[in-house]
Amino acid sequence: MIDPYKAQRAMRNMRRAAMQRGVIGILDVGTFKIAALVLKLDPSATPAQGSGVGQLAGQAGFRVIGAGTTRSRGVRFGEIAAMSETERAVRTALQAAQKMAQTRVDHVILCMAGGSVRSYGLAGEVELEDTTVAEDDIGRVLAACEVPDFGEGRDVLHAQPVNFALDHRSGLSDPRGQTGSRLACDMHLLTVDTSVVSNLVQCLRRCDVELAGVASAAYVSGKAALVEDEQELGAACIDIGGGATAVSVFIKKHMIYADGIRLGGDHVTNDISKGLQVDFATAERIKTFHGGVQATSMDDRELIEIGGNSGDWDKDRRTVSRSELIGIMRPRVEEILEEVRARLDAAGFDHLPSQQIVLTGGASQTPGLDGLAARILGPQVRMGRPLRVYGLPQAATGPAFSASVGLCLFAAYPQDEWWDFDAPADRYPARSLRRALRWFRDNW
Repeated sequence: MIDPYKAQRAMRNMRRAAMQRGVIGILDVGTFKIAALVLKLDPSATPAQGSGVGQLAGQAGFRVIGAGTTRSRGVRFGEIAAMSETERAVRTALQAAQKMAQTRVDHVILCMAGGSVRSYGLAGEVELEDTTVAEDDIGRVLAACEVPDFGEGRDVLHAQPVNFALDHRSGLSDPRGQTGSRLACDMHLLTVDTSVVSNLVQCLRRCDVELAGVASAAYVSGKAALVEDEQELGAACIDIGGGATAVSVFIKKHMIYADGIRLGGDHVTNDISKGLQVDFATAERIKTFHGGVQATSMDDRELIEIGGNSGDWDKDRRTVSRSELIGIMRPRVEEILEEVRARLDAAGFDHLPSQQIVLTGGASQTPGLDGLAARILGPQVRMGRPLRVYGLPQAATGPAFSASVGLCLFAAYPQDEWWDFDAPADRYPARSLRRALRWFRDNW
């Protein structure tokens, strides 16, 4: 029988080989920007066991030696809309990062916010053949998880075991080596639209680099923006990007739910562009320098020069009050937050022991957003920035780079996934993922 996770295993092996050579590329293809980083593996920087210094405390076993960012072109809702334009933008970002690093990168790990991700919680249970849990038993219990029929045109992006139970003891992160008679497992499965990833793979091939891994922006943003306690006790990460908003829920350091909303900061800019009858670039500038969502008594008196270069003297010298600008921006931001609230309610977020919500992403920097979010999402809201990573340029330390930093951690410290464990062919479930990741296998 064909191994349904052959493509993912191939990518994982390719990533290991690239990391052993010492250099690997990171690529965040977003609607607003395309960011590329070059990582150099530095085992000497890894902290000693028991030193009290975590691998995320700026002491990780890698460092960033190159970074490049460019305005995204040809991408809408986190998905490629114009291949040639996206290819040029990706080349620009990768070349800038490689020039800074003074080295060539052959393999990249990619994250994506589009693809209409869907989340599934699976469970499996097996009798142990021996009294001690071995590697094979982990593979068997993961293969015993009943996989839903998620339909044609969708494939698996992540399949992570989030909890193990051995006999009556639950909450085990790694049962290997422990004794018992019955092993159970809970697994989180994330599927994505096949064509979206196929287009990204094709774009990278045209840029002369190989794909060594794919991750969801919802997952990697949470890894970067949530502190260790939040990942352990339970928290939601809301990454508000340019064309899409990624939602993820973590508990016990595992992602248990992810979703995406096809709304983001670019939609706010579009509303300003239409409301003030200015071009997109002018609307983006006005939003960045003068935008907000909380009105004050001073806003009526604060006049903003719209500017422009249309050639019409009167039109280019119009002014608008800040309260009018807030009146345009606030409804769209409220719509995004209401959508997030609906997704969290559907995920059962209210039942988690902690109700912490962390906002990150470029559009989260809108002034007053935290106060508005606290009213819509709940009082426990904070603004999140990515954790410090050694060598990262100061310009890439803001909330807009949470996904890029999380992708670095994903590359250097990958979480266990289904395809890391071998299962006998006859143990695959009846509805196993024979179609899984065909988008990649067809390109080999």
